[in-house]
Amino acid sequence: MNKGAVLSIDDDEGLRVVLTHYFEAEGYSVITAKDGAEASEKLQSGQVDVVLLDLVLPDTEGTSLIPIIRQATTAPIIVVSGKNDTTEKIICLEMGADDYLTKPFELRELKARVKAAIRRVKDNNKAQSTAPDAASETDKIVFGKFTLDRDQYQVFDEDGESIDVTIGEFQLLEALVSAPKRPLSREQLFERTRDGKFDIYDRAIDIQIGRIRKKLGEDGAKLIKTMRGVGYMYAPPE
Repeated sequence: MNKGAVLSIDDDEGLRVVLTHYFEAEGYSVITAKDGAEASEKLQSGQVDVVLLDLVLPDTEGTSLIPIIRQATTAPIIVVSGKNDTTEKIICLEMGADDYLTKPFELRELKARVKAAIRRVKDNNKAQSTAPDAASETDKIVFGKFTLDRDQYQVFDEDGESIDVTIGEFQLLEALVSAPKRPLSREQLFERTRDGKFDIYDRAIDIQIGRIRKKLGEDGAKLIKTMRGVGYMYAPPE
């Protein structure tokens, strides 16, 4: 059984070959691209379940490719790069990446991250498919002027316009609005959105909260409150 389609974007031919053999042996289908142009073509030609993105490509910077990938697919993006700079990691997360793994890495760890990313998406799909056809109320959560739509993995404003959240942002916001007036620690939010896998870039939650607030506009800081020494909490409007 195919466990999912992995798109590997990397200019290192040897690594592409290794990843292809490894993931295919593990039951995944693998699509590869050596640069940004080829990656764009592959994204248009087929469905992918997760994207592995190197930051150093011959025709573009990987960071500039993140928004292009986001326009083509909602699949999770895992940056796989030799750059170990914290600022670089923060930039990638701010631009829409869901995870970051530094080279060199253990193939088993990469597989675990791929598996977790795909499973989160499939679990959401399974929950939606088993819900009653008329269960629009359970598929949507209204908070303030916004509506979180589990069916579309998106959040819409009062005019019905999407605020364009990433899957990672959606899952984080869903965890918060599903527990109104209940402070959630960073550990709890990692557990609910990333299977509890902490990394040296554990500011990921803070970065995504900042992006979510910005997308929510002037209501962002009012709806998603910082609980000093604890984490974050969704505060429903009075």
